[in-house]
Amino acid sequence: MSGAPRWSVIIPAYDEAARLPGYLKDIQAYFEGRDEPYEIIVVDDGSRDGTVERVREVAAGRPAVTVHALAENRGKGHAVRVGMADASGALRLMADADGATPIAEVARLEAAVAAGADIAIGSRALHDPAVIRQVRTHRKLSGHVFNFLVRRLGVPGVTDTQCGFKLFRGTVAAALFPLVTTDGFGFDVELLMMAVRRGYRIAEVPVNWADQPGSKVGVLRHGPRMLREVLSARRRLGRGR
Repeated sequence: MSGAPRWSVIIPAYDEAARLPGYLKDIQAYFEGRDEPYEIIVVDDGSRDGTVERVREVAAGRPAVTVHALAENRGKGHAVRVGMADASGALRLMADADGATPIAEVARLEAAVAAGADIAIGSRALHDPAVIRQVRTHRKLSGHVFNFLVRRLGVPGVTDTQCGFKLFRGTVAAALFPLVTTDGFGFDVELLMMAVRRGYRIAEVPVNWADQPGSKVGVLRHGPRMLREVLSARRRLGRGR
C-alpha cells in the first residue's frame, strides 16, 4: 500500500524480546486485513535482551515497520515521544509492547474518534458486559487509588489514565506530545492534563485487557515516582497557565 499512512502505531519497548514479537505479528495481520495504509514504529528504550534484533526479524521485508533503537533507557514517556515525533498517520495509536490489549480493540477507540472525540483512551476501570478484564487484585486496588489522586490533581472524569492503549487524531498528537516533559510512567497524566486544559474532547472506552506476566511496572517500585512526576507536571502547568 502506498501513500501517507492512515494509521500510525507507536510501541515503546524495553526488554520485550519475549513478548513483543507475537504482538507485532498480530498488529501487522490486523492492519493488513483492513487494507488501509499503516505504519508501525517500535521505539526500543535501551533494551539489553535483544529486543531490537527480534523485532527486526519479525519485520523483515515489511517496510511499514520501523525500529528506533535508543542508546540508553530514558523511560516510557520519552520513548513514546520519539515515536510520535516520527509518526505521520491521521490516527495515531500508542500500544504497550506486552499485548495486554488485543489490537482489534482499536476499533472501539476508532468509533469514539469518529463520533467526535479528539483522544480515545482504553479503560480497564469502566464496566461493560461486552468486555473482559483480567487484572490481579493488588494492581486493581493500586490503580483505583492512583486514579483517584489523579482525578483530584487535574484529570477529572477519567477513571483509568494509565492504560497503555490510547488513540489520537494526528493533529492532536502533533500538538500535544512535543509539550510533554515527563520521561517516566507518569507521562500519561501530564499528557491528559494538557489535553483537558486545551479543551480537547477525551472519550474513555472499555476495552478487553489481560494482565501479562513480566510487567515492567511495580506498584511499590514505581508508584511513588509516578506521583512525584504527576505533582511536578501539575506545578509546571500551573506556572504556565
